[in-house]
Amino acid sequence: MQTTEIVHRQTPERRRDALERLGAERDVWVSTAHPDNGPHQVPLWFLWDGRAVWMCTSATSVTARNVTAEPRVRLALPDTFDVVLLQGEAELFPVQEVPGDAAEAFADKFGWDPRAEEGAFLYVRVVPKTVRAWRDEPELRGRLIMRDGTWLA
Repeated sequence: MQTTEIVHRQTPERRRDALERLGAERDVWVSTAHPDNGPHQVPLWFLWDGRAVWMCTSATSVTARNVTAEPRVRLALPDTFDVVLLQGEAELFPVQEVPGDAAEAFADKFGWDPRAEEGAFLYVRVVPKTVRAWRDEPELRGRLIMRDGTWLA
């Protein structure tokens, strides 16, 4: 008989698991808000470089406009059982100003290079200030695994 009991992970395990998912996952939900127009949420491809999340969007997108007006964002990996939420401030980089290593890694991961597109694109970088991770209700306590940009024990 197979058990479905959830094992309560300690902070180091949650951190390890969250970092593993950040390195392996392809999509992230990006939540932004505009002071006048309210919230907006969209899935984007992302790259984790070990310190920050890199995404790319059209320069005319709602996401780009919202980040320009209000840089605070929330990112969520697409799994409601194994939750990973990141909060931070987004920074926009035109394709001419994005660090080459980030642009190359993004292109390698997805087989798509926004720098080669005709339309105007922006890279979006988010260095997380807060990360929360939990699996179902038993792990709600202790879900904070990064505070003020520092990983917790």
